[in-house]
Amino acid sequence: MFRTALRNVLAHKARLLMTVLAVMLGVAFVSGTLVFTNSLSTALQNSSAKGFDQVDVAVRPEGREDKGDSIGKTPELTQALLDRSARVPGAASALGVVRGFTALADKDGKLIGGGFQSEGGNYWGTKDPRYPLVSGHAPSGRGEVLIDSETAKRAGYKVGDRVRMSIDGPVLTPTVTGIFTTDDGNVAAGGSLTLFDTATAQQLFGKPGTYDEIDVTAAAGTSQTALKAALDRALPKDTVETTTGRQLADDQAEIIASSMSGLKQGLLVFAGIALFVGTFIIANTFTMLVAQRTKELALLRAVGASRRQVTRSVLVEAFVVGAVAGVAGLVAGIGIGAGLKALMGTLGATVPDGPLVVSPGTVATALVVGVVVTMLAAWLPGRRAAKIPPVAAMSSVHAKATTKSLVLRNTIGALFSAAGVAVVLAATSMDGSDGQAPMGFGAVLLIIGVFVLTPLLSRPLIAAAAPVLRAFGVSGRLARQNSVRNPRRTAATASALMIGLTLITGMTVMAGSLQTSIDRMASAAIRADYVVSMANGNELSPDVERTLKRTEGVTATSPLRNAPSRIDGRTEYLTGVNGATIGRLTDLTVEEGSFTVGGGRVVVDDETAKSHDWTAGSHFTVHYEDGRAQQLTVAGVYRGNDMIHGIMLDTARLAPHQRDAADMQVMVKTADGASGAVKDRLEKALGSNPAIRVQDKKDISNEIAKMFTLMLNMLYGLLAMAVIVAVLGVINTLAMSVFERSQEIGMLRAIGLERTGIKRMVRLESLVISLFGGVLGIGLGVFFGWAAGELLGTRMPTYELVLPWGRMAAFLLLAAVVGVLAALWPARRAARLNMLQAIKSE
Repeated sequence: MFRTALRNVLAHKARLLMTVLAVMLGVAFVSGTLVFTNSLSTALQNSSAKGFDQVDVAVRPEGREDKGDSIGKTPELTQALLDRSARVPGAASALGVVRGFTALADKDGKLIGGGFQSEGGNYWGTKDPRYPLVSGHAPSGRGEVLIDSETAKRAGYKVGDRVRMSIDGPVLTPTVTGIFTTDDGNVAAGGSLTLFDTATAQQLFGKPGTYDEIDVTAAAGTSQTALKAALDRALPKDTVETTTGRQLADDQAEIIASSMSGLKQGLLVFAGIALFVGTFIIANTFTMLVAQRTKELALLRAVGASRRQVTRSVLVEAFVVGAVAGVAGLVAGIGIGAGLKALMGTLGATVPDGPLVVSPGTVATALVVGVVVTMLAAWLPGRRAAKIPPVAAMSSVHAKATTKSLVLRNTIGALFSAAGVAVVLAATSMDGSDGQAPMGFGAVLLIIGVFVLTPLLSRPLIAAAAPVLRAFGVSGRLARQNSVRNPRRTAATASALMIGLTLITGMTVMAGSLQTSIDRMASAAIRADYVVSMANGNELSPDVERTLKRTEGVTATSPLRNAPSRIDGRTEYLTGVNGATIGRLTDLTVEEGSFTVGGGRVVVDDETAKSHDWTAGSHFTVHYEDGRAQQLTVAGVYRGNDMIHGIMLDTARLAPHQRDAADMQVMVKTADGASGAVKDRLEKALGSNPAIRVQDKKDISNEIAKMFTLMLNMLYGLLAMAVIVAVLGVINTLAMSVFERSQEIGMLRAIGLERTGIKRMVRLESLVISLFGGVLGIGLGVFFGWAAGELLGTRMPTYELVLPWGRMAAFLLLAAVVGVLAALWPARRAARLNMLQAIKSE
């Protein structure tokens, strides 16, 4: 039986080719993901470890917990602590580290690094071991700065150039006195790093005489552990904490591994989808192969082969196919991993140099996945073939499924579908996070149910296309009959495409609805013409609002200032606003009381009010960050949203209790409304500062739209693998169907059907099957998109379902294109059959 199985594999090489390709693509996706993430993780870890080569022990401020009704202040690392650290026995040297956000503009005035990766720091002395100079010399004073070599290369800067930058105030235009190399991860991610002399950095970052970290180097013969112990004895334990450089590197490696884990899991999900789609192709292929060899299997049974041996022979074939696909997929996956790493570099993301990592786990995973998926998919066809009685098989009595089996299948499918719909509908009435798991479970049940019911659904849906197919004459009628001749085969072929389009459509519906909802939220909640904020999301200096208030054409401004406090024994963040103007700058729905902010009166969003059991007129005591207490009165309760929420009070009441007042945003109303000229005027008033963004409602909406578009395009790209696998499935099914119907096609040619008619028949059959899968996929995708939106709507009052009719039409057109392209080779093969040989074939 083993030799027979191998002979069958070699005898059906062409017919198994598409199955091998389908499994290979899925395995390649899995192994490519593992190779890429492992290589990237290793390179980042090695690069990160180099950054700690100059650090034996790091001294940092001890983190303070909120205690009682006071808010802890982070201890400061002073010059005295630095000097004491340098004198500890076993310490060779100690240097102070200062760091903070620094917006650096390119030669066109645009921010380098997108904001979050733009950082600044201090260069220690005249030769800092952390940052080897490539050219130039150390900086001195506010007029000199160093920039990293990657940023210099990307922006075209060289020693002697003047650059525009900002930290937390006016624009600076220092001269580049030197260029250095660094292993900083932010620079590797496309950001920038600028360095000032220590005194200047302390002044610019608002940390005069203090440091963010003290890095101590051990003397020869002193271990990191011994130096740490000596520092622990010498430094106050309630002020600082110490960590060895080795521990810092390990912690950083763990963080990198954790972040890579999320990326790896996300990519593997899509690889799993591609493999899941591939199982339909495998099952279809082996079902057709077994059906074509029924008499052969029956003869084996008649000469003494047992059912188990017949099943085992099919599984051996599947094992060989899976092993071949696994090896090919592993090789292709290594290429994909290398390609993804190179692609990141071409897209502007700097990836540290490092080897391509192909671990034993990756090799084992590729082979196991290829073999297991193929054998699981082939098990049912093999088992079904083994159960056919030899005499029935020889007389082809087995050809049609019994009424009992069809009724059982349809009953199971209906039960699964009904249960899935019920669970999904129940989940839509739950609160956001509580409904996620039930909705996912219901979606799986519904997809399984629809797949099981697909043979039943195929007849009426394909019959609906009959009027269109009649226009193609005999070819159209034959295509319709061929499509419903074997409903199970049609169902399996269409289901592969259905799953991919279900996911694509569902995500498109969700993304479009979310975008519209956020647009409505911005327009409904904000009356201001502009919102001013820092490019990296950090705090703005209060000088920004004062500058804007003095700008020509500005009629009203208000900051949104966050400040920690203690209320009822827990931390709550207060939002400081201009009580006199905030009503003109926002348009929030007031549910109780009035929107009055000033003196001791505040307004509270509905969620916060509910959590504290407050209503309009309630009084509560707040403990500010300076420890002082004050009683406030709830003047009104408003409906909060993701953009504006919290406890609003007047900045005149909040400012005296703040150590370092800073604003998260500034809202601006102008006499002329939002326009390009007004925006230019505001930006110029702020010194054309690269660190500050001036956005109107359209800018905010476009920024969010850009995020959704990027996310959707990435998901479309990942799901394209599943669609490609589905195309292979359609090709495979049609090609094997043509082989199966060789005699029939020969007869059609003999009685006068031309080659063009044969081609048209196969193409129309493929088109009908693909459109059938497309209709099911789009229908399910819309249902899941609606259900997920209902769940999201519990937390987003402005959510409204928006059906992207244009994109859904494009997806249906995509299904049609898939059908046409998939039929090219099988149709050509069918038309070229020799009619006499085909008629004689069995």
